[in-house]
Amino acid sequence: MTTAYIYPMRKRLLAAAWLPLLLALRSHGQGVSDPTYAERLGWPRGARVLIIHVDDAGMSLESNEGAIAALTRGAATSVSVMMPCPWVPGFVKWLKGHPGVDAGLHLTLTAEWDDYRWGPLAGRKAVPGLTDSTGCLWASVPQVAAHATADEVTTEIDAQLQRARAMGFQPTHLDSHMGTVFATPAFLQRYIQAGIQNHIPVMLPGGTDRLIQQEERAPDAQIAQLRTLGKMLWDAGLPVLDDLHNFSYDWNVPDSVAHDDRKLQRYRVANYIDALRRLQPGVTMMIMHCSDAGEHFTHISDSGPLRRGDMLAMLDPAFKKALVDQHIILTTWRELMSRRSK
Repeated sequence: MTTAYIYPMRKRLLAAAWLPLLLALRSHGQGVSDPTYAERLGWPRGARVLIIHVDDAGMSLESNEGAIAALTRGAATSVSVMMPCPWVPGFVKWLKGHPGVDAGLHLTLTAEWDDYRWGPLAGRKAVPGLTDSTGCLWASVPQVAAHATADEVTTEIDAQLQRARAMGFQPTHLDSHMGTVFATPAFLQRYIQAGIQNHIPVMLPGGTDRLIQQEERAPDAQIAQLRTLGKMLWDAGLPVLDDLHNFSYDWNVPDSVAHDDRKLQRYRVANYIDALRRLQPGVTMMIMHCSDAGEHFTHISDSGPLRRGDMLAMLDPAFKKALVDQHIILTTWRELMSRRSK
């Protein structure tokens, strides 16, 4: 028997709700024959440049410990923080002691777990459409799309950015928990505007998007419009991803390996090494969820084996060797922005 550890809403960025916004834009973005954004940022032609990114720091103690392990002893190069969550102060304290760490905001508009939840930083009165009857953020992306306005999304994005800055944490980039900012054209527009107005890079695959084409079977028209949005960000002085690997949360963890660290590690490493082989030239962000999940984490989520497996994979010498053997160049959002500024 195989158990799938997935969010209530799969973390997908190519929702049909994008189309009204995308089709309103002219298709003049990057073409397949154009230089990759990696080349534009100064890497050689054909280079495969990778951000190994850990989501969900600040969500729990286990999430913090797993992210720190992956960043300090493992192969991970980047992380993002869920600012409304209770373990943020501990992680930000750690960041202050490690100022070179590449850390962004994991913009959080949902609280998806049954017994472990959080509310909006802007407060329920300021963003009532983002909250359920308990005052917590909605549990699913469709609920946010059905009830919240774009203005409320902007208000909450601003509140999360303000809290980070008030804590002395200047994020290197913005990305999206559960892909919620991609749920409607209006949300997406406000997300992009937040990046441009604050001059902070945003996670958006605006290049060749070969992985998205292969894994999502996205129509050519959608890919063309992603490239248009990428050009918009590039023209605003921000770096742009060529592609996005956002599929690891959907790799099922068999029950036969879920509770045996050695088997779990080997299984998860094999998944990631296969993913490295599939990487295309350009800058790709590979998303994972590293948590040092143990018995207590089961009271938060059943995704513990998947998250623990991600952490163990990043620590594994075989994965680190594969990065070298595959000639993968590791980078960070901080480096992308530095190269773009030049």
